Parts: sequence; structure tokens; C-alpha cells
Amino acid sequence: MPHLYDPFVRAVHTLDADVLEAALAPDVRFFSPVVFSVYEGRDLVKTIIAEGAMKVFEDFSYVHKLEDADDRTAALIFKARVGERALDGLDLLSFDEAGLIREMKVMIRPMSGLNALAEAMAKRFEVLGITPPKS
Repeated sequence: MPHLYDPFVRAVHTLDADVLEAALAPDVRFFSPVVFSVYEGRDLVKTIIAEGAMKVFEDFSYVHKLEDADDRTAALIFKARVGERALDGLDLLSFDEAGLIREMKVMIRPMSGLNALAEAMAKRFEVLGITPPKS
């Protein structure tokens, strides 16, 4: 049985930016675990995920996938590493009527893993020319 989250999971596991782009709504909103402000728009969010997170995380795998198709939401629980730091995370996805991701919230624990991610992503943002929004 297909799930709303299938294209996104496929994009992450195959590191395919085109599949990722096709899974995102044009006006997608991304809530980072690092800053309070939101990132908006398909191009920016695709870059943050494909050229940021997908390059920074090591040994990434989804360990649980939960979906409420009636509510158009999914929770994808993952494990990964950033350098020496292991972390657990959650991708909380909301989908529009077309099945595209309209909102993504990422949560990370423990704090040491979040700090390692924040540091690594700051370096990627500098390389990519992305200015983080004000918190």
C-alpha cells in the first residue's frame, strides 16, 4: 500500500534531489530544529535538505514510519550521526491535497547531537550562501 511519505523517503535514501523537489509543495515551510524562524519555498527547502542535511548526516536510517492518511500527516523517526555524535530525530510532515509536503518540522535529540548538527549545517550554509533567518 503506498504512503504519502514514500516519495520523500525514497529521495532521502537515494540522495535524489529531483525526487525530493517533486515531493515538495511550491510553498513548503521548513521548521529547523536549530532556529525558531521558518524557511519557505521549494527551492530553498530542497537546497537545505539535499545540499545540507543529506550531506551532513551519516549512517542515516528511518527506524519507524507512522502515517495518518485522513489527517495527511506522517511522523518519520530516524537515527543518524554527525561526526562522532549519534542522534535520534523526527521528521513531522504535513501534506496538501495533491500529496505534496506543505510543512516539515524536524526535531533532534540529544542536545550534543543537535549542537553537532547546528555546527555542521552552519558550515554548509556558508558554502551554499544561505543566510539563516533571525531566531
